[in-house]
Amino acid sequence: MHIAILTFDGFNELDSLIALGILNRVKKAGWRVSIASPTKQVRSMNGVVLDSHVSLAEASAADAVVIGSGIKTREIAADAAIMAQLKLDPSRQLLAAQCSGTLILAKLGLLDGVSACTDLTTKPWVQEAGVEVLNQPFFVSGNVATAGGCLASQYLAAWIIGRLAGIAEAASAVHYVAPVGEKDEYVSRAMRHIEPFMQDSPVDLSPV
Repeated sequence: MHIAILTFDGFNELDSLIALGILNRVKKAGWRVSIASPTKQVRSMNGVVLDSHVSLAEASAADAVVIGSGIKTREIAADAAIMAQLKLDPSRQLLAAQCSGTLILAKLGLLDGVSACTDLTTKPWVQEAGVEVLNQPFFVSGNVATAGGCLASQYLAAWIIGRLAGIAEAASAVHYVAPVGEKDEYVSRAMRHIEPFMQDSPVDLSPV
């Protein structure tokens, strides 16, 4: 399984890296998590520089794609050259958007008729794109998940793990990163958010 985290210049470290850390708790053979960017390197909103693992084209072929957020998302969404590289399809892959990443999904037409979550700053832009924004941290419609608030990235990561590797693996990953003395509380809350959207998990979306 390949999970790609779309990460652009001006990215929010919490969104991309919390997801990266939790997703990498799965140690199954063939499980791979990559940072995907349009350039070799990207610089965060706070000056952290990351090397990209894969291109946007390779990310578009991944089993699951997380779209991270950042301070330049509106610019990205208006960049026809970058948007044209994103060949995302919820019929063959899981899609998860964090905060302003929801705007990318909206601009790609992947949220038509679907409610979604995002952060408070991005909310009016997503609404302008014709999407109803929910006042909650996490929501799923089919194979498309959205989250609002940096720390809601744990729900996206747990949902992807649950769908691709099973609910036990998702709970284990959250348990590992949760604060000592609060682990049961964190796991319970995460599972409460994602379990209604597990469908028939785990699933294999890889091409036959």
